[in-house]
Amino acid sequence: MGFPQRALLIVAMEAWRDQASQLGNTRMSEVRQQEERGDPLTALFTGFLLVSLCGVGGGGIVWARRIAVEKRRWATDQEFADIVSLCQFMPGPNIIGIAVCVGAKVRGAVGAVAALAGFLVVPWVVGLTLGLLCLKYVHLPVLQNILGGIAAAASGLLIATGVRLLMPHRGRPAALLFAALAFALISVVRLPLLAVLFSLVPMSIAVAGIETAIAG
Repeated sequence: MGFPQRALLIVAMEAWRDQASQLGNTRMSEVRQQEERGDPLTALFTGFLLVSLCGVGGGGIVWARRIAVEKRRWATDQEFADIVSLCQFMPGPNIIGIAVCVGAKVRGAVGAVAALAGFLVVPWVVGLTLGLLCLKYVHLPVLQNILGGIAAAASGLLIATGVRLLMPHRGRPAALLFAALAFALISVVRLPLLAVLFSLVPMSIAVAGIETAIAG
């Protein structure tokens, strides 16, 4: 074998070695990322299990946002706000709809089942047991003080979450106006929730459509 052929062979072998090394590094990186992410179904189950266990006193939406947006990055702030808005119209508790929507976004129908199971199975047993105990000893002043403190803290968490959900729309005066109207009609005028929704939502959708048309 002459010198030119030998040089070409060495160059080809070096190129093949570099390509194999790059492929190996890429594969190792993918494996490492998969290990860091873990199984999405298990993550959905444990994530919404944590939401149910920690969402005491109505703080489920707070924990759902914290896990789905801040911790797991399953949704952005805007997407989570859209999910909450959609769940206002769905039958049943909002947090159930949030679990289904987030799970479906991550892994489709199977993900929705995993998130819903995590939210309902174990916490349902724990919640039922604690609920029966609370009903049995609800007359105790200590328990009343505990429940009152939990309710106050949960109210603060809900207010903070509402403000965060509104933050993506802070550049839209119309959105801030409708949010203020909804707050005033429910908390001051004390109208039923459905009456506020069915009166404000069509107008809000129409205004959003006009804004989109103008921007386009």
